[in-house]
Amino acid sequence: MHALGTYIAKRLLWTLPTLLLVAVMVFFLVRMIPGDPALLILGDGASPEEVAGLRSNLGLDRPVPVQFLYWLGKVLKGDLGQSISNGAPVLPLMLDRFQVSATIVLVAVGLATLIAIPAGLIAAWRQNEPVDVAIVAGSTLLMSIPSFWLGLVLLLAFGLKLGWLPVVGFVPFTENPWTAITYVILPIVTLMLIEVGVLTRMMRASAIEILRLEYVTHARAKGLSERTVLLRHVLPNAFAPTWTMIGLVLGSLLGGIAVLETVFTLPGLGRLLVDAIFARDYPVVQGCLLFTAMIYVIVNLIVDLCYPLFDPRVTAS
Repeated sequence: MHALGTYIAKRLLWTLPTLLLVAVMVFFLVRMIPGDPALLILGDGASPEEVAGLRSNLGLDRPVPVQFLYWLGKVLKGDLGQSISNGAPVLPLMLDRFQVSATIVLVAVGLATLIAIPAGLIAAWRQNEPVDVAIVAGSTLLMSIPSFWLGLVLLLAFGLKLGWLPVVGFVPFTENPWTAITYVILPIVTLMLIEVGVLTRMMRASAIEILRLEYVTHARAKGLSERTVLLRHVLPNAFAPTWTMIGLVLGSLLGGIAVLETVFTLPGLGRLLVDAIFARDYPVVQGCLLFTAMIYVIVNLIVDLCYPLFDPRVTAS
């Protein structure tokens, strides 16, 4: 228990400098985006006095380090500022958009995991046999397909040709749950198919390594059935590296599905970030990048904290 407590404390402490470093990088990288937000808002016909006045109101006339400290102080209070484009508070705007992205990503990765774990385990068990070759070929094909291209193909097939599902638009779950489901089926299936390939290959590689270990040979020598060997001895140990990959996939997808949201016209967090970049909306860009990075760090922190459940040896490191 002491080793587990030390392990958890170390992981929690490491998140603090990571988040601070992320905040610094986000703020200064956003300032490197070319273009003046004040001039973009007022238009090319604005006078220098109007531009200077708006820059003063937005705080853009202060030194960059002063702007950073002021912004960081507000962030620590939970205030990410207001959008330059529409004046809406950034945090509620992001959380509203994040619900759409999180729903699609969590469901897609969950379904992909349910498919990939048994598929990778079976492929490793039947290594170099036809079933293994088929699973590996299918996984490689899915990994090689760009998500936007697969999304467009599914839209063409099930939206335009067959007319089974809507092509454009989005309906919130709070308005009509059943209609909302029809709008997210294709994005979820697209994302699920892509991630099935990644997770299956990872699970197969991990299971192959475990199957070569002596304790698996010993379990078989004791007369245990292959089903028992796979489920009791191989699966728990092979799942640990796959669990890490699931965390990485979740963290990256929760803030990085802007392309897919654009293809399916979904009002998610990724699309909000892209629109804010084009509009030079500093508060929204900073808020989205910081929020995305925090989600990535938190997801991987949860993965690290859960890792001892699959491999207790890590608490000793």
